[in-house]
Amino acid sequence: MPGTDQLKEQLEHRKRFMEKINEIHSSGNLNTILIQLKDSIADLFEAERLTIYVIDQKQKMLMSKVKSGEEIQQITLPIGNNSLAGFCALSGTLLNIRDAYDSHELKMISSGLSFDVTWDKKSGFRTKQVLCVPMKFNNQMIGVMQLINKKGGDTFDDTDLSYATELATSLSIAIHNIFRLAASAKLIRNKSRYNYLLDKNLLEEADIQKATAHPDVAAIGLDHVLMRDYNIPREEMIKCLSLNFGTEFVSFDPDLPRLDDVLKKTKPDRLRKERWVPVKIDHSVLQAAMEDPTDLAKQDLIKFVFQEYKRISFVGAFREDIGKFIDHYYHLAAESYEGPTASISDLLSKLDNDEDPTIEQEVQKVSEQDSVIVQLVNKIICEAHEKNASDIHIEPAPGREDVTVRLRVDGRCAVYQRIPYKYKHALTSRIKIMAGLDIAERRKPQDGKIDFKKFGPKDIELRVATLPSAGQLEDVVLRVLASGEPIPFDNLGLTERNRQVFTDCIKKPYGLILVVGPTGSGKTTTLHSAVSVINTPQTKIWTAEDPIEITQKGLRQVQVNAKIGFTFATALRAFLRADPDVIMVGEMRDEETASIGVESSLTGHLVFSTLHTNSAPETVTRLLDMGLDPFSFSDGLLCILAQRLARRLCSACKESYRPTEEELKEIITEYGEAEFGALGMDPSGITLSKAKGCAKCNGSGYKGRLGLHEILDCGDQMKALIKTKAEVAELRKQAIADGMTTLKQDGILKCFQGLTDIHEVRRVCIK
Repeated sequence: MPGTDQLKEQLEHRKRFMEKINEIHSSGNLNTILIQLKDSIADLFEAERLTIYVIDQKQKMLMSKVKSGEEIQQITLPIGNNSLAGFCALSGTLLNIRDAYDSHELKMISSGLSFDVTWDKKSGFRTKQVLCVPMKFNNQMIGVMQLINKKGGDTFDDTDLSYATELATSLSIAIHNIFRLAASAKLIRNKSRYNYLLDKNLLEEADIQKATAHPDVAAIGLDHVLMRDYNIPREEMIKCLSLNFGTEFVSFDPDLPRLDDVLKKTKPDRLRKERWVPVKIDHSVLQAAMEDPTDLAKQDLIKFVFQEYKRISFVGAFREDIGKFIDHYYHLAAESYEGPTASISDLLSKLDNDEDPTIEQEVQKVSEQDSVIVQLVNKIICEAHEKNASDIHIEPAPGREDVTVRLRVDGRCAVYQRIPYKYKHALTSRIKIMAGLDIAERRKPQDGKIDFKKFGPKDIELRVATLPSAGQLEDVVLRVLASGEPIPFDNLGLTERNRQVFTDCIKKPYGLILVVGPTGSGKTTTLHSAVSVINTPQTKIWTAEDPIEITQKGLRQVQVNAKIGFTFATALRAFLRADPDVIMVGEMRDEETASIGVESSLTGHLVFSTLHTNSAPETVTRLLDMGLDPFSFSDGLLCILAQRLARRLCSACKESYRPTEEELKEIITEYGEAEFGALGMDPSGITLSKAKGCAKCNGSGYKGRLGLHEILDCGDQMKALIKTKAEVAELRKQAIADGMTTLKQDGILKCFQGLTDIHEVRRVCIK
């Protein structure tokens, strides 16, 4: 006799099973059964996969549907001995296979039975146990339900067989009813479609029968054949069909707004084959035009493709007009994608650059929706990405001065292009539309983001900031977010001492590690590289970032949103309730976030964060000035890594040279004579490198960037100084005594290695 717990478990399973059967009978459409319900049904049987096949009586094939991304794809299988599901449909018998690859087991069932391994080879999936149950209604074969791989490695038992047989019966009834309703609806439609034309004596029933047999019907449709061969006016046919369908009837209109985002969910070939197309969005209602807007199966399909739209309006359209809509919309979308292949000069040549005395009138004539403006913005973003630019600056000027576009590449701004003044508002408006900002608001700054894959051919994310500037204009700055994987920790360019100190700190069980520097100095990159070292399945790591630029498998990454009150401090509090081992906070912007971070580091958590300060010692005084308790802060702090990014010399063209005595003396003075002496280097043997310029670096002499670092190791003496709120000079002196090389010293050492030059080091470092 089963125990009480086992009975409860059986009753609970039965309850979930009956709920699923109720869902099947209430679904009302085939897509819900074949696609949406199958995973939850498979869970009832503890199976890895479930496929529900329906028999196509005309083609004598098994048919099912799968969702691949946003697309619904149809898969077919012949009825016969070449597959397990095909044999089940042919014989009408239940199959319970222990190992689909065991040919002996299959031959025991039927000498001609074989398992089709094609799908396993394509997907890398390994089929083992298979349970195929025939679906019948009134002795008519409806389809096959196929369960694959019992979790845990066991075969499907008698209980599974009993439940599967019951479920197959319910599926058979539900699918039969769906087909019956669809057939009934089609019969009614065919009888009444042309009643209006018959009543007005514009057609005879014999005409309809004759036209139906015309060979052109398959290509252009019955409606078009009747209008062509029997002189039915287009307006009369529209009225006839509109009355028949009980819906609006639309004709092709090239002036309707573009639907690029909507059309990405499906492909033009599929729309032509199924004869429907999204037409417009009106007050959040998507309007879809169909050759037969009463086709319930196709309505279900469209609803499934565009699930984000709560309301979809189905209207009628001629097949010819549906084709025109498809060609028009996808041609416009293709123009946006083709834009980056044209050069900037080609696009600018398309703009009307005639002079006109009335500036504001000319400005107002230009729309941000103009195709050339769309292509121009796409081209700027694509080329900026190709040039590895970190920022794009759009800078309009009052009057007839051209709009200046500058790119920041390897930390240096350079003029990229000048756009005619008449397009200054259209350019900024287009970018604001892409970022979802208010184009009418020009008096105050706005912030937003652009997911560029919605508008162009590259998968890029950009952070957008607009600022009101002189002449009632707006500057726009786009930060190109460096999405992707973290760079390897060994590629950060840390010196041996810095690498050792930093590695020791990140492997400690708790404490606070800070990475500091100005905006764009690579702090987030360094943090992610450090976290990747300790990112193991045994370590729970939470991160709060704004924005999430780098993703790592294994991290639980959270995007903060200040607009809804979800700040770094809020995220940090939430993390402490979510069982963390390691916490990474994007930035300590205020005393609240910093205090929680310090407290977390003292209660058994390893905390990483960043701060905008100029050097490692200055970070200590900055946090103490925020109001942190010096005792708690000193106890929690492990180390502070300050960094800068300097341009790296192009390896293809850099030139080595012997510095002059005066130049060398100047460099040694900057490094510190005593500290240089401790290096044990022979000054006469020092060589430096300088920029030259070649095709690979576009003549600049520099390609890429490298990090300059200083690490303050928080030892006992440093903790004592922090507790007494010592001055920056004292903290720096102690850090150097503990082995710290300053940012400039680290840069000079990298000059000796030929990685950069002294001009770059002086540009980004003071001490």
